[in-house]
Amino acid sequence: MKRILTLLFLLALALGACAPKSPDNPNLILATTTSVQDSGLFDVLLPLFEQQADYTVQTVAVGSGAAMQMGQEGNADVLFVHSPSAEATFMADGWGKDRSLVAHNYFIIIGPASDPAGINGLSAVDAFKAIAAAEASFIARADKSGTSSKELSIWKSAGIDPATTKPAWYIETGQGMGASLMIASETGAYTLTDRATFLANKANLQLEILVESDNSLMNVYHVITVNPEKWPEVNYEGASAFLNFLIDPATQEVIGQFGVDIYGEPLFIPDGDKTDAELGLP
Repeated sequence: MKRILTLLFLLALALGACAPKSPDNPNLILATTTSVQDSGLFDVLLPLFEQQADYTVQTVAVGSGAAMQMGQEGNADVLFVHSPSAEATFMADGWGKDRSLVAHNYFIIIGPASDPAGINGLSAVDAFKAIAAAEASFIARADKSGTSSKELSIWKSAGIDPATTKPAWYIETGQGMGASLMIASETGAYTLTDRATFLANKANLQLEILVESDNSLMNVYHVITVNPEKWPEVNYEGASAFLNFLIDPATQEVIGQFGVDIYGEPLFIPDGDKTDAELGLP
């Protein structure tokens, strides 16, 4: 805790020393993933940004798909999302102006300690095959989020399509990660989650990590500014300030220390100085 508090103090001093003039529009709408919101990361970062850049941030926590839909409709100024293929389409279609890599962590597959499908230690694809073969309960978000997109891609690689066939063991919640984790815990089901949200909620869950350390489960986060050429009323100045704040080395150090004091490991690995290619992304 002392470590992260010291980093926050130094970051505040650094930003305060070069604080810009008050913005013309101090109100900023951030559409962010529920996984990041549930992890608590923005509870640390947003007060610093608001204090130093003189913005008031309204956070809307939704899935990545819904966040990008808000951007397409001009209902958000800046996005924090983790669905790279959908983001690429979003940018190619001109809805986004700038896109920067911020951090990554990993998805994990969790379930009851009894592990009725016997997936412990398997690859992600083999684990999904085993869950389907055992007809073990699986909780799916089914909300067009980055997590949902990753889950569906794993099922596709496994040659299984429960989202279409709707077997009884495949339970769609249509809710965010935090709520879906609680449902999985209460029903003794398997689910796919990002590691950060699981660790942040672990004390309240009767679930264990069963599949991890699979490179196919990398979970990458980008920040995107909504294109003012599409929506002239968006707060592009504020969105740019937030993007630059997130990739600033001082902020990146705070991101890299987030969670260490409580969980003994960081919840996010900072990537503000990297390119997508360096992470193996197309």
